[in-house]
Amino acid sequence: MSMSAARDVSGTRERLVVIGGDAAGMSAASQARRLKSPEELEIVAFERGHFTSFSACGIPYWVGGDVPDRDRLIARTAEEHRARDIDLRMRTEVIRIDVAGGRVRARDIDSGAEYWTSYDKLVIATGARPIRPDMPGADAPGVHGVQTLDDGQALIDTLTRTRGRRAVVVGAGYIGVEMAEALINRGYEVTVVNRGSEPMSTLDADMGRLVHEAMEGLGITMVNDAEVTKILTGDDGRVRAVATQDAEYPADVVVLGIGVRPETTLARQAGLPIGDHDGLLTDLAMRVRGHENIWAGGDCVEVLDLVSGRERHIALGTHANKHGQVIGTNAAGGYATFPGVVGTAVSKVCDLEIARTGLREKDARRAGLQYVTATIESTSRAGYYPDSALMTVKMLAERRTGRLLGVQIVGREGAGKRVDIAAVALTAGMTVEQMVSLDLGYAPPFSPVWDPVLVAARKAAKAVHAGTSQ
Repeated sequence: MSMSAARDVSGTRERLVVIGGDAAGMSAASQARRLKSPEELEIVAFERGHFTSFSACGIPYWVGGDVPDRDRLIARTAEEHRARDIDLRMRTEVIRIDVAGGRVRARDIDSGAEYWTSYDKLVIATGARPIRPDMPGADAPGVHGVQTLDDGQALIDTLTRTRGRRAVVVGAGYIGVEMAEALINRGYEVTVVNRGSEPMSTLDADMGRLVHEAMEGLGITMVNDAEVTKILTGDDGRVRAVATQDAEYPADVVVLGIGVRPETTLARQAGLPIGDHDGLLTDLAMRVRGHENIWAGGDCVEVLDLVSGRERHIALGTHANKHGQVIGTNAAGGYATFPGVVGTAVSKVCDLEIARTGLREKDARRAGLQYVTATIESTSRAGYYPDSALMTVKMLAERRTGRLLGVQIVGREGAGKRVDIAAVALTAGMTVEQMVSLDLGYAPPFSPVWDPVLVAARKAAKAVHAGTSQ
């Protein structure tokens, strides 16, 4: 009998199987272990990559040199997990879930050996996969996605070997703008090709325009309203340019920053419920709907948007870790819930900070909400204090009630994290009028007397009373 098979002999304790060894999966495994001893609960986790519990969000900063080495992005190694009595099997991919039989089939990637492992409880944390365009040249040497530490290392190796200094980033969402910054920091001439009218489609176009102008001010060439049709290669097979319908952009390296989709291939094949955004559907306890002993979390699930009341897909490590805590608690026999999100995100490109929470205008329209908007310009500190930086704040409020619907902020140092004020207000269901009276911290080095978020709230409250956008 093989070692793997021997581990599957039935015993009196329950077995928790975790598919996916990053944020959600290993947070779930770790939390379950805190609550249940190895004598009570056996935990087996499968991870197909070389690394576990790593920060994918930190990869652009490692590539750009802000983070000096890869290991700083690893929160907990495989050895550390195993030391806590979690049977973590690296370079092992789950290829099938047998829900009726209560088992998963796994394949050792290096040896090719396959085997079944039974479970009493199952956690699916398969993450998301990068969107890779189906076009000629997309798999050519010199073309990189950035999702795992292996991806980051491969890109760094290419940047180190490549003699040319021209880079094209395809896509202008969070990944795209962060990778543009990383490449600028490495001394590359950077072009960003974006199919949208402005970068950062997570913002309204008027706020995206501010990002566009700032990126060009940093020396990045922005090409908007342009769909990449093919990636051209040279005689050596390596990438040499990115082509759109109207032009070609020379490239010695190409980074794909188009975004991600939930990795739910296994779940779909197993007949588990999938939502409109291709993510697994769960209840508030992160239990897969209709399945008592299966949970799912992280980038492979859809979550409830507390503002619109609809399901959405958001791939963020903050949510994944919280999902894991909830799942681990419930899988160990406790009780916890994940109520939903308001859609908060923050990023930067060089010294420009970009933040949003809640709904954009098109989200509000899609949800059938009538709204007003207010946009203001202010500064991060008192105007007379040194190094005060400009920021623009845009706020959406429900027309009749004044309920806060969303906030977007673009500015320099001190702008981005102000979005957290709005995130708390959204979660609490506050109106913009209530926000005006918030007791926020003030001192000239940190804020004007009226914080920019409160200035926007005051203007939005006036718009609500007037019934018009301002």
